[in-house]
Amino acid sequence: MVKTGVDALWRTAYRRVVRSAFATVPFYRERWALGGRTEPRLGSGSAEGAVSTEDLVRAAVDLAPLAGGPTGFDPVRGLGGLLPLARPTAGDGLLVALEHPGARPVWDLPRGWRGCLVDAEVDDPALPEVGAALGAGRPVVAVGPDKALDGFTDRVPGGDRVHRVPRRTLDRLDSGPYGVLHDPVLGYLGVLRDCGLWHLDWTRVYARRTRAGLAFTLLRQRSPRLVDALVGGGVPGRVEWCPRHATPVVRTVAG
Repeated sequence: MVKTGVDALWRTAYRRVVRSAFATVPFYRERWALGGRTEPRLGSGSAEGAVSTEDLVRAAVDLAPLAGGPTGFDPVRGLGGLLPLARPTAGDGLLVALEHPGARPVWDLPRGWRGCLVDAEVDDPALPEVGAALGAGRPVVAVGPDKALDGFTDRVPGGDRVHRVPRRTLDRLDSGPYGVLHDPVLGYLGVLRDCGLWHLDWTRVYARRTRAGLAFTLLRQRSPRLVDALVGGGVPGRVEWCPRHATPVVRTVAG
């Protein structure tokens, strides 16, 4: 019963986004019209209506609704909401996102947590704050690629006490014990939970299987609107349901 309810809510949210994109977003209005669609329904053809993230980046200005909105992509979107599942820790802490300069700050953190962006390749000015948090006994969680995590923990005094959360792409999932699913255009899409399965952030992200690969939709982002995006150029996989948590998970050929 729980699974049935979640599935119904999830699909309803997705259809609502599709209808809105069809009605108000120039990129989708034009693309779907050229494909012969005159109403917001799932597409046909080799990609079944999905589109690569490369095409979305090239068309960024047309992904805002007709009423206007931002067109920039946010690589840290969704990270704060996944933090409690990505690496549960006690007490207030500091989240370090290992990103290149120019990324937006992490804004959706749990109460009591602070966030900072650190460039893993240089001596970032935020490093003293990280050292101070560790020295005060506060938990520090760092999220990024494995190589960046290695460099970061080597440069920070007490770096062996940093809680590491590796960032994974859809075509390179593994079994953990911790990890978050990331795409540089859509942001953070899911998390590896204690059941060993890759759970989608289902209240914010929808995924469906197409012949071109798994396609993802951001359910709450108004602009830029990202619908049926083929991350990683299109990765074969399927959407299933976790028998323990009754929420959607993704499995890929690689993972």
